[in-house]
Amino acid sequence: QDNSFEQFIINYCNEKLQQIFIELTLKEEQEEYIREGIEWTHIEYFNNAIICDLIENNQTGILAMLDEECLRPGTVTDDTFLEKLNQVCATHQHFESRLSKSSRFLNDTSLPHSCFRIQHYAGKVMYQVEGFVDKNNDLLYRDLSQAMWKANHSLIKALFPEGNPAKINLKRPPTAGSQFKASVATLMKNLQTKNPNYIRCIKPNDKKAAHIFNEALVCHQIRYLGLLENVRVRRAGYAFRQLYEPCLERYKMLCKQTWPHWRGPARAGVEVLFNELGIPEEEFSFGRSKIFIRNPRTLFKLEDLRKQRLEDLATLIEKIYRGWKCRTRFLLMKKCQIVIASWYRRHA
Repeated sequence: QDNSFEQFIINYCNEKLQQIFIELTLKEEQEEYIREGIEWTHIEYFNNAIICDLIENNQTGILAMLDEECLRPGTVTDDTFLEKLNQVCATHQHFESRLSKSSRFLNDTSLPHSCFRIQHYAGKVMYQVEGFVDKNNDLLYRDLSQAMWKANHSLIKALFPEGNPAKINLKRPPTAGSQFKASVATLMKNLQTKNPNYIRCIKPNDKKAAHIFNEALVCHQIRYLGLLENVRVRRAGYAFRQLYEPCLERYKMLCKQTWPHWRGPARAGVEVLFNELGIPEEEFSFGRSKIFIRNPRTLFKLEDLRKQRLEDLATLIEKIYRGWKCRTRFLLMKKCQIVIASWYRRHA
């Protein structure tokens, strides 16, 4: 119920993770259908980029306003920070404050004077401004760092590298908010180069007890996690997509015309393959570079047919090998018999 600077930066990280989830699952998937020329009706979803911008914008973001308050001369307090937020973010649709110039919130008695509220993707969260400035400064006096660096204990010395007299930096150390923002940016850059898998955990109740499911709580989490939009996109879209070349390479043994070698474009080979297998036209679509399969059952059917075909091919290879081995042994025995008979006749 009481949220301060720590919870604020944690929720900021959650917003960034939700943003990359949206981009990689909802936005990217729908854009892929358009790029591939697949007929598609756009499904609306909430993009939380506007909330991320409210927090991290370099000019008008909350973190930028907090750093500006921490670095400016004069009397700086948590209240002056809140006043600045009221001036800069007053008209933002996801920011609420009791002192905001927006008359919509002047009569909101549930919001104390020393707090502001952000409407996150997961719901509204109220933050106490008390301690924001001090926690963001996170200052460690230089002489304390130097004293720790001179300690004989190697671990303590390693924890305070900034105390090394040879590396004295007269610049003001970065604030906690800017350090966290840089760390989140590095994390997002790293995630975008990977192929992440998402595991969404649903909290069934607030009592941390087994076999209790609070339906309202579960439905609330499903809504704000964006799972409903994700399910709509998945149900309306295609469960599986693959480039034509690897698709043909994997399933070409299921058709006599494409096995063992297909001479021609990979897309034409996939068309011949699917027509030969009698897969209904509504179960797949041809994109510019990929084949799209709508129902997982179709993919499972292909995999089952491939598994059976591989077993048949293994049996065929085994049969040919055994035949070759027996014939080779027979020819060797026949040759030996002829040699023995010729020597016997010579000496008979």
